[in-house]
Amino acid sequence: MTQPLRIALAGLGTVGAGVIRLLDANGSLIAARAGRAIEVVAVSARNRSKDRGIDLAPYAWEDDMTALAMRPDVDVVVELVGGSDGPALTLARQALGGGKALVTANKAMIAHHGMELATLAEAHGLALKFEAAVAGGIPVIKGLGEGAAANRIERLYGILNGTCNYILTQMESTGADFGGVLKAAQDLGYAEADPTFDVEGVDAAHKLAILAALAFGTAVDFGAVDISGISRIRAADIAQADALGHVIRLVGQAEVQTVDGERRLFQRVQPVLVAKDHPLAAVDGPTNAVVAEGNFVGRLLFQGRGAGDGPTASAVVADLIDIARGNAVAPFSLPVALLEKAPAADPGNRLGRHYMRFTVADRPGVLAEITAAMRDAGVSIESMIQHGSPSDAGLDPVLVAIVSHEGPESAVAAAMRLLEGSPSLAEPPLVMPLLG
Repeated sequence: MTQPLRIALAGLGTVGAGVIRLLDANGSLIAARAGRAIEVVAVSARNRSKDRGIDLAPYAWEDDMTALAMRPDVDVVVELVGGSDGPALTLARQALGGGKALVTANKAMIAHHGMELATLAEAHGLALKFEAAVAGGIPVIKGLGEGAAANRIERLYGILNGTCNYILTQMESTGADFGGVLKAAQDLGYAEADPTFDVEGVDAAHKLAILAALAFGTAVDFGAVDISGISRIRAADIAQADALGHVIRLVGQAEVQTVDGERRLFQRVQPVLVAKDHPLAAVDGPTNAVVAEGNFVGRLLFQGRGAGDGPTASAVVADLIDIARGNAVAPFSLPVALLEKAPAADPGNRLGRHYMRFTVADRPGVLAEITAAMRDAGVSIESMIQHGSPSDAGLDPVLVAIVSHEGPESAVAAAMRLLEGSPSLAEPPLVMPLLG
């Protein structure tokens, strides 16, 4: 009889407990599909006495999770602790260096240290898998790395953070401003007590950097991702987007640009206006969706729940099944030596329409100042709407929304520089491109 695949599990939070429940519930089905049983041998977490709703008696307990990497009865270490550095990275290094395959849901660690860990795995002939690190249970890593492997991926973009998507779609449906919706999302458990990584786009940027490496055959370069979050979005922006036939979504975008024969990588996370007839416009609530455009397969859409114990545990166990089957695929589809170190692309030559929102003093000459900056920078204005002051005296700041005709992004950036420091502006302008 084929020996079972023996795993050690570090981290028994929502996802870790979910992995154990899934293996218990679907064990015989998983064994049939994997060709052998998958068995938990040992576990580790911070609090041994905590009630997690699962029976831990069958498993050996390690107070020091790095000891999991040293156990002779373990084939695979599953890291579900989180954090880009610290104990999680130490465990990952020790597991791969000690001859254990590694499965992780840790997007931050892969985004920051993916190349190091892939090199270590390759040197020891071991599997490094991280399907659960991006988009929960959606098989986008496998889809890009295997299903679309025959294609040249030309463009990749998507909604990569369920918290932000939930907040934006609630703002659409309720008309409430960002702060109130964020508080409600925290009360419901959709947003963390400290939501900074989510609402400022960092979480989505981690995922985008990983997907871009897979899609384009480049080294992971999180530091090159341009990141903007959703904390400055107002109900007025949502309403204006609706009037234009769009919705606002936090979207990660990546593509390769060729400049003078050199491949350059564009990576950005920012709120954008998405046309209502675009597939991403229909993605609401805490859902994730990724669009990849291949030169032969065309447009691929991966969509589903991007977080939670069930979807994420499903992705973890799918990676374990691959290892049990002996499926040997390079972590980023190509050997590390073949991953290109593409320099960051200059976004200035990207063409598109842009939404620009200004919070200005309600006094004569302000609109003339803004339009003069647009003229001098070469930005052609398609439409402009001023939202009047709510006070009779006209002393409160008012909102001015401008949509440009298609033009280079460098022109919009130049216009913003011309207006920088203007006493007419109550706060820096908000700029969002239109997608589709």
